[in-house]
Amino acid sequence: MTLRLDFSNMFTAAEDAPGTVGRALVPGDWSAAAAAFGAAFDAVARAHAAGTLGFLDLPGDTALAAQTTTFAASTRGRFGDVVVLGIGGSALGPIALRTALRPSGWNALSETTRAGWPRLHVLDNVDPETIDALLGRLDLARTLFVVTSKSGGTAETMAQFLIARERVRAAVGSGVDSHAHFVFVTDPEKGALRALARSHGVPALDVPANVGGRFSVLTPVGMLPAALIGIDIGAILAGAGAMVRRCDSRDPGRNPAGAFATLQWLADTLAGKHVQVLMPYADSLRDFAAWFVQLWAESLGKARPDGRHVGPTPLAALGATDQHSQVQLFMEGPADKTITFLAVGERTTDVEIPRAPEPIPELNYLGGHTLGELIGIEQRATAGALGRRGRPNMTLHVPRVDAGAIGELIMLLELATAYAGSLYGVNAFDQPGVELGKQFAYAMLGREDASAARAEWERLPAPDARWSV
Repeated sequence: MTLRLDFSNMFTAAEDAPGTVGRALVPGDWSAAAAAFGAAFDAVARAHAAGTLGFLDLPGDTALAAQTTTFAASTRGRFGDVVVLGIGGSALGPIALRTALRPSGWNALSETTRAGWPRLHVLDNVDPETIDALLGRLDLARTLFVVTSKSGGTAETMAQFLIARERVRAAVGSGVDSHAHFVFVTDPEKGALRALARSHGVPALDVPANVGGRFSVLTPVGMLPAALIGIDIGAILAGAGAMVRRCDSRDPGRNPAGAFATLQWLADTLAGKHVQVLMPYADSLRDFAAWFVQLWAESLGKARPDGRHVGPTPLAALGATDQHSQVQLFMEGPADKTITFLAVGERTTDVEIPRAPEPIPELNYLGGHTLGELIGIEQRATAGALGRRGRPNMTLHVPRVDAGAIGELIMLLELATAYAGSLYGVNAFDQPGVELGKQFAYAMLGREDASAARAEWERLPAPDARWSV
């Protein structure tokens, strides 16, 4: 069993969609897009052959995977808690993997229930209250910190590291090597973390130079935290490799990543569907929606060389929870959205709904069904209702939430992002739009190499009292 993308509801005839606002996609749009996708497929293949798309090689990189498994094995039984220090892709991937592949409420389970595997915490921001609270309640003498920054100079992550290092030193005492509580995940050759690793003997695992941060979940960025809490990373990588092979086709009808990218691009550029929702119908996949938002937004929201600004807006939702909040907007609000459902087939557990002893019509129909049936039926009902109103949607069927399927899902969405970048005519692997804000922050913090940004910051106009209340 493998992932399956059903996009029947992406095409809606006008007579089947009362109240539809805006243009609908029709099958002819899909047929006409075959040449455009073929060009995108070729562009991605050329970039891969040139060595710039390293994320496609990760499933077969046994040496890199061995870095993770060897280090993780060396820590077994030594730590009760693992803390990831990172931001963006360095944090979203580990969070999604923990939520998907460990039992619900992992960090609240007893050590026995966790079979001795540690808890996993991810500090993905620099809010002082959050960081102080976590460090204050952990036994730092039994805590491992995974410091993740490919550049080795991310301001937020390095600030977290400096604080954690000082706290660990105070907790373990001067006679203990506090660096034994740290492992770095960074560039193989350069950056501050690599230099610190060499000077202090801190273990450091590699993020290949040709793998960008938001595409790095299959490197030690995501695989190390996963392995440290007992997730089978070999199965994740095998699933990702299977998806790479499955997507080796210029025909989007035979390439699930190609179909996803092409349909979203068509909906955005032809039909004005500028918001693209990912809506899992499983709590275990809710954090994959957040991971997708960063992947899609930072990769595709760009200024093109011709001066045009392009890129859809990704939005995370959760079924069935958001049927009672966002679906009203999806159904009757602006017709500017596509919705992709993640539907789970086989669940690890299910709960039967008891029959009510009282003859109450509002309750009687539920008895004898299960919660798995209920959430699955609600997904299909929502998809059908949206389709009936001319609101395009598709369903990505996940046979079960296990390591292999998660590997397939990761690779499908990453490869779709690469294809979409080519379709939009942008570089999906850079993020120039965030650099100016970083430089201004460096200038205000007094970083030595930020003099140019400091000068520009000082030229900005002061706040105008007329526009303040």
